[in-house]
Amino acid sequence: MQKKVLIAGIGNIFLGDDGFGVAVAKRLMGMTLPPWVTVVDFGIRGIHLAYEMLEGRYASAILIDAVRRGGRPGTVYVIEPDIGEIEANGGSDAHGMDPATVLAMLKTLGGTPGKIYIVGCEPACVDEVVGLSREATHAIDDATELILKILWCSDAAAGARDG
Repeated sequence: MQKKVLIAGIGNIFLGDDGFGVAVAKRLMGMTLPPWVTVVDFGIRGIHLAYEMLEGRYASAILIDAVRRGGRPGTVYVIEPDIGEIEANGGSDAHGMDPATVLAMLKTLGGTPGKIYIVGCEPACVDEVVGLSREATHAIDDATELILKILWCSDAAAGARDG
């Protein structure tokens, strides 16, 4: 069985820019992508994402989320977490949706993910409001471009591309 690349949009659309990952995933779902790429909007369903990654179908995963790193709102980051440094945590909130929580849950379940990328946007607003800020909306194009570069240029996706 050929392994694929999972692109997972995560976040809460009712908390402003926290819905960034969902918006980017929806953009990607509207594009023609190779058959070895699976794009899913996981929203706030962290446990579902952990179980999806646990099944071993993916050579790598790209998690899209709002991430606070102290930059200017709308700044897009590519983060390559060190999976070895993530501690297993059986008490994780099943609805928690930040990448560290999902990866800790995966580790608790005995999963070993392939290469993980986090494509994140510095949020301007994560208040109870539906819709992205102007900064996060403009960052959708940058995030989409970065994800396409990861798909075509990274070693992590090579296993899926080459079958």
